[in-house]
Amino acid sequence: MIIGNLHHLCYGARMSTLSIIATPIGNLEDITLRALKALATADIILCEDTRVTKKLLDRHGIKKQTLSYHAHSKLSRVWEIVDYLKKGRNLALVSDAGTPGISDPGSELVKKIRQELENEIRTGKVKIETIPGPSALTSALSVAGVPCADFTFLGFLPHKKGRETLFKEISQSVRTVVFYESPHRIVKTLESLEEHLNGNTDDASPQIVTICRELTKIFEEVVQGTAKEVKNYFEEHPDKVRGEFVVIVSG
Repeated sequence: MIIGNLHHLCYGARMSTLSIIATPIGNLEDITLRALKALATADIILCEDTRVTKKLLDRHGIKKQTLSYHAHSKLSRVWEIVDYLKKGRNLALVSDAGTPGISDPGSELVKKIRQELENEIRTGKVKIETIPGPSALTSALSVAGVPCADFTFLGFLPHKKGRETLFKEISQSVRTVVFYESPHRIVKTLESLEEHLNGNTDDASPQIVTICRELTKIFEEVVQGTAKEVKNYFEEHPDKVRGEFVVIVSG
């Protein structure tokens, strides 16, 4: 009888896993074998946008149930996800592109899961694992050729409140500063950088701005120079003000 109970405890209870999976930022072939295996074996895939994730799954022949989780998801969706983990389901969390949690609502979900399932995680009934891969942040730094032994990452800058204060801080930073920007605000951002950076550097050592655009895609492009030079480039080539931008400011 005792042996039977032990057998039940060892083999009857199923550990659930939440896999945080990095997905391609452009080229759909930029995904690891481990990520594909985790997606193929997950019970449910949590997606920022199910339509975007479906393109990736179709490309690799993976057919799985998907569930949306994004910045506007209701709290009830969080409890639904927590309940799945309590029941022993294996979940995969992906964003539209890159690593979930990096300037992404996935970080809030992981935080809530860690709070609600603290005991289950501590006792090994629930596991949260990372499956690393593409990131626009590290991809941009790898091709920029700027000092990055240490750097400051700001994610997406605020639209209004505190924006100018951040530009002032960027201009005074001794570290390389990296942030994301949208095509709707990139020219305005470069104008602000020109205003702030020019006032804090001399001709001998100007701060350099690097713009990485459409990383890993067909029209991948890196533009580098002073804030004024880079701004002028995009003003002269309005057709290139498209896609997602990574902005790097370095000394």
